[in-house]
Amino acid sequence: MDVLVVGNGGREHVLCWKLQQSALVGQVYCAPGNAGIASVAKCIDIGVDELEKLADFAVEHHIGLTVAGPEAPLCAGIVDVFEKRGLKIFGPDKIAAQLEGSKSFAKDFMLRHNIPTAKAAGFDDAESAIEYIRKEFAAGETGIVVKADGLAAGKGVLVASGAEEAIEFVYSCFAGKFGGAGARVLIEECLIGEEASILALTDGKTIVALASSQDHKRAFDGDLGPNTGGMGSYSPAPVVDDAVMAKVETEILQPFLTGIQQDKLNFKGIIFVGIMVTDKGVKVLEFNVRFGDPEVQSVLSRLDSDLADVMLKTVEGRLSEAELVWSHEPAVCVVMASGGYPGGHQKGCEISGLEAAEADGVKVFHGGTAFKNGRVVNAGGRVLGVCARGENIKSAIERAYAAADKISWDNCFCRRDIGYRAIARLKDNNGG
Repeated sequence: MDVLVVGNGGREHVLCWKLQQSALVGQVYCAPGNAGIASVAKCIDIGVDELEKLADFAVEHHIGLTVAGPEAPLCAGIVDVFEKRGLKIFGPDKIAAQLEGSKSFAKDFMLRHNIPTAKAAGFDDAESAIEYIRKEFAAGETGIVVKADGLAAGKGVLVASGAEEAIEFVYSCFAGKFGGAGARVLIEECLIGEEASILALTDGKTIVALASSQDHKRAFDGDLGPNTGGMGSYSPAPVVDDAVMAKVETEILQPFLTGIQQDKLNFKGIIFVGIMVTDKGVKVLEFNVRFGDPEVQSVLSRLDSDLADVMLKTVEGRLSEAELVWSHEPAVCVVMASGGYPGGHQKGCEISGLEAAEADGVKVFHGGTAFKNGRVVNAGGRVLGVCARGENIKSAIERAYAAADKISWDNCFCRRDIGYRAIARLKDNNGG
């Protein structure tokens, strides 16, 4: 069968790369794709928001499976459009996609189905939100989390240690900094612990967790600087040991499955659960309804199974028949970004060293790249994900950075401490 992947980032590059390895797959198409994706798929000039055009293409080219990579087309209803045409597509429909598209919808779902999460309150105006913030800090809170309710590309969240900082962020939300995403805000208690990411497949009847991973959201070393879409990841995450994973299964994933069944949500795809491992148990920070980026780079780099087969069985309601085989080797992804990210940054700078970086079996996934006069240039904030496996986490980190150091363009940067929590935790466990 031929496959269509919708999107143009690092997540879509790794999906195309993995799908084209399948014996089930003939041609992989990607809409619109990028300079790196063009090496593993045929890129087509259709935007992720052109849902009817995408469906037309799928019909005309007899596409056997479509995978919507980003959250925007899922929340816009791409699954509804495709299913009306009788097309097979991996992902939740428009209503179910609100689990990511609206943080209030997700919070209500968690509370209704007894999924452990932070206490929260939602507000449609700045004055009420500010009054709540002042009361929380006056009552002894030392920190709160303010979230724009809608989609904000991973940037509409502030962890505030003081009332004035939180209030300023609330004003920016309602002033339109995040567009329509900030028309409502959610204010949560600040959970203390270590974050991890759990990706799980579900066909509405079965739910299966993938290998654990951990993201690094802050822009700079030591978890300093502004939140980003993610500056690197690794898999597995040592914080998710057998005991934590057992709690995730029983307290989060199974209640999630029961919840979508009881609420009659049409969900055949991936649920990405951001968790916080606290001293009071495992709690859910957020749901996403697509693969995380850069988590997917490190997770799928370790998958030895046929991804196309697994996705097709998920869409067809046969997930219980799928086989997931994982490499024992850890994987690390280091994100290389344009200077200034997550703020303004220069585009169109030629990237050098890509072939040299991949000479030793390392894979470079393209996020924000394009062709200019036949050369690869940066075209976004998060530009590349340099991904390596190793016999242990230290080896994988070293291989990823050795490759990243061969790549350059004007004013590029990356964090130099991806995986530091894993190293520290493993040292502690070994008594080092």
